[in-house]
Amino acid sequence: MSVGTSGAKGALRAHDVRSAPAPRHGDLAELGLDPDQLPDGLVIADEHGRVICFNAAAVRITATPAADALGRQLDRVLPLEDLEGRRWWQLTDPYGGLAIRVGQPERNLLLPGGREVLVSARYVRLRPTGPIRRVVVSLRDTEARRRTERSHAELIATVAHELRSPLTSVKGFTATLLAKWERFTDDQKRLMLETVDADADRVTRLIAELLDISRIDSGRLEVRRQPVDIGAAVGRHIQAYVASGQSADRFLLRIGQPLPDLWADPDKVDQVLSNLLENAVRHGEGTVTIDVAPAPSPREGEDVCTSVTVSDEGPGIPEESMNRVFTRFWRGSKRGGTGLGLYIVKGIVEVHGGTITVGRAPEGGAQFRFTLPVGTPAYLA
Repeated sequence: MSVGTSGAKGALRAHDVRSAPAPRHGDLAELGLDPDQLPDGLVIADEHGRVICFNAAAVRITATPAADALGRQLDRVLPLEDLEGRRWWQLTDPYGGLAIRVGQPERNLLLPGGREVLVSARYVRLRPTGPIRRVVVSLRDTEARRRTERSHAELIATVAHELRSPLTSVKGFTATLLAKWERFTDDQKRLMLETVDADADRVTRLIAELLDISRIDSGRLEVRRQPVDIGAAVGRHIQAYVASGQSADRFLLRIGQPLPDLWADPDKVDQVLSNLLENAVRHGEGTVTIDVAPAPSPREGEDVCTSVTVSDEGPGIPEESMNRVFTRFWRGSKRGGTGLGLYIVKGIVEVHGGTITVGRAPEGGAQFRFTLPVGTPAYLA
């Protein structure tokens, strides 16, 4: 067993003595724990400040080999500075500071070279206010947090941009109508009010998208299952496109029989269909083909599920972009929209227990396929 692992065992035993004098949890071997299996960096120093544990994650985060760290002084192995350039170990002084301190909360600190890490520390004592037996330091990479912060910043920027245009239009038309109502004909008034109404719908859709993203990210997206005729639902969307001016010949609906009884949230299924068909009509070319068919279920205890495939004959999606289609803000080669629709589609399908994939259609265009489990309520099963 390595020196580092032995040190970790000692640290845990000391912690057990301090916080739980009743039966001890045992050592690392009994628990089946290995410091190198921890996702965060773990650095442990003994009562003299010498490093006795330096796990694999700490090696990765600091780029310091374990052999160069073990046995050296903690402040030399981790020469941390705060964001103002002050040396962290001199500020905190774990061995010579107040005896009532139990550790340091997590904070952003800098390694040599300016690399930022999240650091927290725990001071292990055999008795309250006694001398320090171990200093346990946790290191975490900040890259995941930075990606989250960038994603939030992009979301705010996108929302601000998408809201500015319709709200400017609404404000402009309403201000003009209020100031010069008598100067416009009825047809001009109707045109302006129709524009305001359309822009208000656009804002409403954006707010609905943001609420969906919030619920998906927090795991609070609710599904209210009801019987859904998926073929009829697709047919309604096609009829709406035809009524708005699209040629009926552009759509081909094929329904395989017999379809299983599908229990799903009808509003959310409509939202998925609306996004996929809009993408095919707006970004694709030629015939939009929708195949609805029974399919083998990937879940145990179910023999069949419902699959829906939407294909077009356009240029398709580049191979290098396939893995980013369902991420936030992906818009493909053509700009327009918020780039949130397919992210929401994936969240809705997955909250139903289904799957969604993207590929290339036989005709060369984009092909989206999603499957929904039967989802029969327990009281009907």
